[in-house]
Amino acid sequence: MATGAGQPFEIRTLDLDEPRDDEILVRIIGVGVCHTDLVFRDAGAIAAPAVLGHEGSGIVERVGPKVHKVAPGDRVAITFRSCGACHRCNRGDAAYCLTMPQLNYTGMRPDGSTALRCEGVPVASNFFGQSSFATHAITYERNVVKVPGDLPLELIGPLGCGIQTGAGSIMRSLACEAGSSLLILGGGPVGLAAVMGAKVQACGTVIVVEPHAARRALAREFGATHTIDPAADADLAATVRAIVPAGVDYAFDTTGIPAVYPAAVAALAPKGVLGLVGVAPPGTPLPGDINTTMTFGYTIKGIIEGDSNPGEFLPELMDLHRLGRLPFDRLITTFPFEQINEAVAAQHRGECVKIVLLMDA
Repeated sequence: MATGAGQPFEIRTLDLDEPRDDEILVRIIGVGVCHTDLVFRDAGAIAAPAVLGHEGSGIVERVGPKVHKVAPGDRVAITFRSCGACHRCNRGDAAYCLTMPQLNYTGMRPDGSTALRCEGVPVASNFFGQSSFATHAITYERNVVKVPGDLPLELIGPLGCGIQTGAGSIMRSLACEAGSSLLILGGGPVGLAAVMGAKVQACGTVIVVEPHAARRALAREFGATHTIDPAADADLAATVRAIVPAGVDYAFDTTGIPAVYPAAVAALAPKGVLGLVGVAPPGTPLPGDINTTMTFGYTIKGIIEGDSNPGEFLPELMDLHRLGRLPFDRLITTFPFEQINEAVAAQHRGECVKIVLLMDA
């Protein structure tokens, strides 16, 4: 449980509601730790006390009478929630659901209630429609996807956000063509998932900028053709153009570091597209000069969850993993759930790429 901005997580025993008519009770087996969880905790974006976590996977225990998609005993991955009724959802744009903020970021149900309490005090819940830093979570039909029995359920949770965001941005949002050139800024879990997506798309040149040598090595193994250590290159745009003189067709920022944006724009080819998924400081302006952007036809594009429709895209990612084409499990280091703070610290030190907390470890 998050108890305050910048404070470590605490393990508490809480009271959880029985599932309502449209709700699903899932026993969590594993849950990924995403940078977004830490951003919300440290910024106090949801008032504490709160249970975060939005990359859960587990087994359905109970369902409300209006739930027909899953049944007790089903293995599921849990992703973000969408309404399924607005015009964006009807067009397959679940990540841009008109009620996305209300359903995912407020720490409560739409009626203002919370599913969790601590000694009678409401605890913010429903984070991304799940709050899966817990042994059990309440979730919904729109944000669960069945997991076949031959896949490792405990490791599947990151497909719901980080892997979906990285791979989906390349395969769905940017839709990089075979032979195209791509610059990926950041070799964390989202950036490395983007490398895997670039290989699936058969991109021609894939350049990854990442300070950690081990992550640069992983990027190469996953399909990057070039890697750059930003500490060793004072002029990033010039280094990229030494590889691709005309500039890259696509750039993808996972860092949220405003200082890297000018170089990303300067590295673009005419008609190039810069996709943004990194969480930048509030008030950060869009990168690039207006006249330059217009002259060269640049596109600066915000991306949420890879622009994917989880009900279709997560099964595709599972199929790719089964075929060995999306080896996201190689990014994962597991920790017992009770060691969540130690896991976060290890990730901050660069000792691991992607953390998954196991409930029964």
